[in-house]
Amino acid sequence: MRFGSFVFSISADQEKDHQVIGQTLREIELAEEVGFDAVWLTEHHFDGAVAYADPVVFGAAVAARTKRVLIGFAVVEMALHHPVRLAVQTSLLDNLSNGRLIVGTGRGSAYNEYEYIGYGITLERGREMLDEAEDLLVKAWTGADVVHKGKFWDLSFPGLRPQPYQKPHPPIVRACISEESMVAMGKAGRPVLIGVQTIDTLRRRFGLYREALNNSGLTEAQIEDTLDKTWAQRALFVCDSDEQGIEVAEQGLARFKAHLLDARVRFNPGGVPPAPPGAPIPDSEQVEHAFLAGTPETVAGKLEELRDTGVRNVLLNPNVGQIDEKMVEQSLRVFGEKILLKFKDN
Repeated sequence: MRFGSFVFSISADQEKDHQVIGQTLREIELAEEVGFDAVWLTEHHFDGAVAYADPVVFGAAVAARTKRVLIGFAVVEMALHHPVRLAVQTSLLDNLSNGRLIVGTGRGSAYNEYEYIGYGITLERGREMLDEAEDLLVKAWTGADVVHKGKFWDLSFPGLRPQPYQKPHPPIVRACISEESMVAMGKAGRPVLIGVQTIDTLRRRFGLYREALNNSGLTEAQIEDTLDKTWAQRALFVCDSDEQGIEVAEQGLARFKAHLLDARVRFNPGGVPPAPPGAPIPDSEQVEHAFLAGTPETVAGKLEELRDTGVRNVLLNPNVGQIDEKMVEQSLRVFGEKILLKFKDN
């Protein structure tokens, strides 16, 4: 298995954004030090859900402070970027990092309408733009004398400078929320990023995804390569007892949920619509499913469960809801010393 640190650093106080950004960079350096394979940056605007907001700019700082870890986006909100401008920025970042970039794409949040309004578009339009935006991104990375005439963009340019360091271009992975989108990406032969799901759901979806890959026309070697580029998400807190792990996880997740809900109530037009009667609590809001929390033995057991479902790579958020900085550091060090190498060797 490979492990990535999912860098989702909430800043509850606007006056402390600078402090949280600095702490986040130190957390990333520590992740590389203890043996993580990747760091994954995300994108949210206006609400402090992600202190650094912009993964492309922040990624340049990460490239300067690290030497080995892959730098992934989980995800860049494609609707908020002009694809050619994003191609230039990511090509530069790929050069600055000597080819360590992975571009995770998605339409962005399904709930934060205010982010789209702030950029002058709508959630629906953002959804519609995604496929063409990805196509234009690849065309910009790889083409010469580029001409594009689509539904959303009509443009031409001589060719990108600098070209990406990786050839033909940095890998692209698509974030998938639904089972249908994961199967569709499998049929297209593409790797995916998967949010928090139960073990049973992951097992079913990986089975369907593998079946779709088998029918995609890829060779077995290409299928294996695609599976090796697919990641699933959990949160992480390793400590001396399972009781402490659950307590810290519950408190962090509660702060995380409260922060997101408060922003949606305050900034979304009309606030937040009520959940349908009888709707289940999302898996991502339940500690049992969202967290790997507890002793090294407990966390290792949960990772074995994930591996048995077909998960090969795990995005681990080590700081959900502003956990104390020293506790995060201790958790990461114990994970590196007592868990990580065991799974790398298998």
